[in-house]
Amino acid sequence: MKSIAIMGASGHCKVVADIALLNGYDEIVFIDKNPQIDMLAEYPVADEDTDLDYYIDHHYDFVVGIGEAAIRRKVQEMLEERGADIVSLIHPAATIAYDVKIGEGTVIMAGAVINPNTVIGKGCIINTCASVDHDNVIGDFAHISVGAHTAGTVTMGDNSWLGIGAVVSNDINVCNDVFIGAGAVVVKDITEPGKYVGVPAIKTL
Repeated sequence: MKSIAIMGASGHCKVVADIALLNGYDEIVFIDKNPQIDMLAEYPVADEDTDLDYYIDHHYDFVVGIGEAAIRRKVQEMLEERGADIVSLIHPAATIAYDVKIGEGTVIMAGAVINPNTVIGKGCIINTCASVDHDNVIGDFAHISVGAHTAGTVTMGDNSWLGIGAVVSNDINVCNDVFIGAGAVVVKDITEPGKYVGVPAIKTL
């Protein structure tokens, strides 16, 4: 039997569970801190405080199903420290070039396209129908949202978030801890953390 524990119990976790199912997992369990949730869809929700060690000790595969980068990083690093077996999940309908490097704990959704000579860090989300073009570097715990696109030779920093439908033009560097809002268009380097929105994208916070 192939078993996986997904950290979290949200709508995003349902999508992660579907990818796990398509990757041949027979047993799926969610693990969350909210004791009031005991089922999500048709899958059980275990209590993180009382049950986590059981799933680590029984060598379940683990992935973090949490959208917010800071929390996703915290949970994945906790799992790493405790010796959990962290895996990446790739939807069979994603298109990924042969030489793409993908870090542990990353989840790649249906319809995503990742082109050659690209590096995807650990704990990333490449969401539904997003595209990452050639020679990109996507930092750890970044999120390329639904229908967002990066052109060639783009660097997205650690903990960055490219919002739904947003676009980063070619040869652009985005630093760590940047949130780019829905539909924004980035046409020049972003060198300061913060929130950027609009066409072209400008800093608001």
